[in-house]
Formats: sequence, C-alpha cells, structure tokens
Amino acid sequence: MPTIKDYEISQTMRQRRRFTITVTVIAVLISTFFFILMQLRVSHMYVVFSFVAGISFLILTYMALWTISADKRYSKLAKALKCCYFVCLAIGIACFIVLQVMIFSGAATDENAEVDVMIVLGAGLINNNPSLILVSRLNAAVAYLQTRSDIPVVVAGGLGQGQMITEAEAMARYLMARGIDESRIWKEEASTNTHENINFVIEIMAENGMNVDNINVAIVTNEFHLYRATLVAEKAGLNAVGVAAETPGLHRKVIYFFRETFSLANELLFR
Repeated sequence: MPTIKDYEISQTMRQRRRFTITVTVIAVLISTFFFILMQLRVSHMYVVFSFVAGISFLILTYMALWTISADKRYSKLAKALKCCYFVCLAIGIACFIVLQVMIFSGAATDENAEVDVMIVLGAGLINNNPSLILVSRLNAAVAYLQTRSDIPVVVAGGLGQGQMITEAEAMARYLMARGIDESRIWKEEASTNTHENINFVIEIMAENGMNVDNINVAIVTNEFHLYRATLVAEKAGLNAVGVAAETPGLHRKVIYFFRETFSLANELLFR
C-alpha cells in the first residue's frame, strides 16, 4: 500500500513534470521565433538563434534530470547523470575561455614586421558596396599601405548572393578612391571562405612572379578573425603577420567574438 512518502514523491514528480513541460514549450516558442527571423535573413540572427537554442538545450537537459530524480527508482541514475552534466558543462566553459584567450592574443597589429605583400580578406557587400565590417578592414589597409608604398595588396573575395560585382572588385574600387594606385592592387575573385581566400591568393601571388615558398604577408581582417586567419595562412606555408581592423559597434564585437570561438574550434579540431 502506498505510503505518505510515496504520495509526496508522486506529487513532487508531477509538479516537476508540469514545470519542465511549461519551460520546454516556452523554450521551443522562443527558439522558433528566432529561427523564423534567421530564415528571414535578419542581421546576425543565426548567431542569436544558435545561442538561444544552445542555452535552451542546456536548461532543458538539466530540468529533465531534475524531474527524473524525483522518482526514487531513478534517483541514483539521475544523480550520476547530473555529475556528468556538470563535468561536461565545466569542460565546455573552460574550452570557451581558452579559445577566447587565443582569439584576443592574436587581435593586434604587428607594426614593425617586414612584409612583401598585403592581403585584405573580404567580408560581404551590401548593395554592391562594402559592408561596415569590410569598410573597417579597408580603412586599416589604407592606413598600412600609406606607410608601405613598395608592396602590392591582394583583395580577396568572390561574388556574393544577389550581388552584381565581386567583393574583390568593390574592395579595389574603395582602395583606389582613397589614393591606392591601381597597379598595386591584385584581385582574387573566386573565394567564399577564409581557406579559399588564402589558397587562391597564393595562386595570384605565384602568377605575379612572387616566390610563395619564402614570402612574408600582412593579413588584414577584423581583430576577432585575425588569429584564425593567420593560422590558416601559416598552415598554407606563408609567413603571416596580422593587421587588425577595429570592429564597429559593441554589439557586433560581442556577436562576432562569440561566433569566432566556434569557428576557431572547428579550425583546430577538423581542419
């Protein structure tokens, strides 16, 4: 015959189950809202959706274990799973912090390095004009090139969806409008990501008679991207230093530094 304690456990189980179901419904609705915004191509919403979905998963996983632990039949299993959960969470947080330290460690310009060529990495166009992020990179490139009048610059970026010109073409026009001679500008117009940027640029440099086996390059990109970009370049055999462009807007910095953590993890683990 059920005891009072059994009845209390049953009541606790039902209360926790109802609460977990309520939170699950709320989390699904919120995630769906941001998923719809992502599909509508609202700026940065894919990062927000990933963050919301990830946090929701962590919360709901813990709540499921919390609900199961109210049943005495599964209390030991739930306790063991909770320990695993917190260990995995701690490892994840530690890895995130380490990756952020690595990103910040590379987010600076090497002012005194001797370089043979500059590479400016693309960052998207808006109505066939450089995006704010790309403008920041181009401005950093202009400032650097004005002190290094003897080196060429390779602008790297292919044709984006819905655009009439390549990123490289828009970048070249921007540089020329600010006094950089056209003869110094080489265009790489086929790439769609950082790896392609670097590999295709190497081909462009070789076509222009440069010895790519022994060359020093300055890579211009935003500070959040600089560590990974120089890492990719060094894997490709280049001697690379960074030229950091200031990311405009605090909210953009937060979003891009957060996103870059996972891009760097992918680079270190799977490339």
